[in-house]
Amino acid sequence: MARLKLAGLFLVCAAPFVLAWMAYLFGWAAGTTSNYGELVAPRTLSGPPFEALRGKWVLVTTDGAACDAYCEKKLYFVRQVRRAQGKDMNRVERLWLLADGGAPRPEVLAAIEGSRVAAFKDANFSPDHIYVIDPLGNLMMRFPRDPEPSMVIKDLQRLLKASRIG
Repeated sequence: MARLKLAGLFLVCAAPFVLAWMAYLFGWAAGTTSNYGELVAPRTLSGPPFEALRGKWVLVTTDGAACDAYCEKKLYFVRQVRRAQGKDMNRVERLWLLADGGAPRPEVLAAIEGSRVAAFKDANFSPDHIYVIDPLGNLMMRFPRDPEPSMVIKDLQRLLKASRIG
């Protein structure tokens, strides 16, 4: 009976090590993330379009004022992602950076009512991505061209849930 108790105690203590070893051997990869968006090296953004939005999470798109079909689709997408946040929708702002300093068409501005529009030229903002700025003004994440809507919504929900600010 004592040997059986000793064997049971050994199994209980050895189980975490054996399970971890098996998980490693069968494809569990340390360092994988559950976020869809790509984390970027954070950098603080300054200037008029960003200072006014401190304290909010900001979804940033950048394009020329002419705004082709892809641009319009991206602006619509950002609007829908914000609306999908439900009660946390007011914690998220939208910012469209105009890379060429032109004036957008009135129908585009009407379609994105509530979005902030600002002229801002920065080589670090690609029109192929949607960026996320945290409430402290740090650029911290970007989403790929033609992102999966449900994955972007899920990432933003996680950020809002984990954040005590913004």
